[in-house]
Amino acid sequence: MIVQILRCLLTCTMLFHGFNSMAQSASTNFPDKPIRIVVGYGPGGGTDLVARALAPSLTKIIGQSVLVENKPGAGGSTGALFVAQAKPDGHTILLSSASSVIIAPTVNKKLSYKLGDFIALTQLTVAPLMIVVSKDLHVRTVAELIKLAKANPDKLNYASSGIGSGPHFGGVLFNEVAGTRMLHVPFRSGSASAVSVAAGETQVTFATTPSVSALLRAGQVIGIGVTSRENYALAPDLPGMIKAGLPNYQFLQWNGLFLPLGTAPEIIDKLFISVQAAMNTNEVKQILETDGTEVAISASPTAFVSFTRNESKFLEKLIKDSGLKSFE
Repeated sequence: MIVQILRCLLTCTMLFHGFNSMAQSASTNFPDKPIRIVVGYGPGGGTDLVARALAPSLTKIIGQSVLVENKPGAGGSTGALFVAQAKPDGHTILLSSASSVIIAPTVNKKLSYKLGDFIALTQLTVAPLMIVVSKDLHVRTVAELIKLAKANPDKLNYASSGIGSGPHFGGVLFNEVAGTRMLHVPFRSGSASAVSVAAGETQVTFATTPSVSALLRAGQVIGIGVTSRENYALAPDLPGMIKAGLPNYQFLQWNGLFLPLGTAPEIIDKLFISVQAAMNTNEVKQILETDGTEVAISASPTAFVSFTRNESKFLEKLIKDSGLKSFE
């Protein structure tokens, strides 16, 4: 009997070491196939631009192909859910703003994931949104927009890249701080929402720079400000909120990388170091700066975890104050 127990213990020990060895081997060999960066929005928006700037640079550094895969829908939550359920081997990464990892699961309790179901790897970028209006609105300053919106409550519409997106809540916060009541009209991407303003279907948008820059250059829409308190060096022609007369308003859009829970520490470390090197290349910085976005890498994955927790507190309060109960 004792001999049988000892044999069983020996077998279990061998199996444990075998599985442990396999896990360590998988981590050591990472990456051993192409890496997918999943974006929960359609092509052409700010998040998609960041992914497509990062992918070729990361490919060179990490030694495997890095592909961008768009999975738009439900304010970015379709792509987020896909990554949350992916194998935690480092080969499937979510590139997201706060909308899909913080806002969506906060306001939609039916979603089967939350921020805690991801490993926050690093912040990538930060930028204010641009406040852009239709040419037909005859508004050329933030003060004029506020005056018109207050005189016409629930009559002006503002477009965004989807319910729960950063531009959506940029508008929510604007209404709260400015005391206006503009109505929200969601689209499936930032570029689609910007086009709606150019066509006069909606009157205002709080847009990421990449989604609206071509329309601004062509004179099809009018930029009246950026959503940072101070003026923004990459959009020098547009006033910040202090200069625009709304100093208590600020809304910054960021993007970061998230991994499925359970990803090995060795993979996390290798990805962080590789992404840091890729984002700090002159080529990536120039691509992003051309479209008004600054590179902002976290000091470490731990620092990004702290950042996302603080963002959660800010956004949860904004969601509560907005009265938004749920969306699907």
